[in-house]
Amino acid sequence: MAFRTPKQLDVEGLMDYAAKALSVRGYTVSELKTRLKKRAARAEDVETVLGRLKESGVVNDRRFAGSFAEWRRESQGLGKTRVMRDLMARRVAPGVAKEAVEAAFEGVDEIAMIEAFLKRKYRGKDLGGLLREQKELASAFRKLRGAGFSTGNSIRVLKRYAAEAERLEELDEESE
Repeated sequence: MAFRTPKQLDVEGLMDYAAKALSVRGYTVSELKTRLKKRAARAEDVETVLGRLKESGVVNDRRFAGSFAEWRRESQGLGKTRVMRDLMARRVAPGVAKEAVEAAFEGVDEIAMIEAFLKRKYRGKDLGGLLREQKELASAFRKLRGAGFSTGNSIRVLKRYAAEAERLEELDEESE
């Protein structure tokens, strides 16, 4: 089977392409720019299309970052660090990402989020009994850190479940 190059598009074609892409999911300006560059007949058409989309308010990194951060916190129960990392991976400007994350997590009880996260991940299991095993305790700690929760609050919650949780501080120092 031969490889087919995508059809090169003019400004109107790029507008249609962007509209279709944005109807499927949200994109940052940078992500959309990358997609449009691959399809543009002329490089300057990309800037024209992005300008129109920004002007009409269809593409807005601040709004995207705000709703993305809220969604990741509410729907997926992820912590600040993870949401910030995910926004940076989506090529949102660091200042915009930080602002969005701070707003999304303002007044949020991280300890309650950690407990909800653990209940979800270990649904139907005796968490106290399970976390008495060093291997399971370390695994739970890594899951919490990967989900973007702070070291201090992660340890605080895990201490409630396992006597050996103090050892997590040693594990964290070893990993740095």
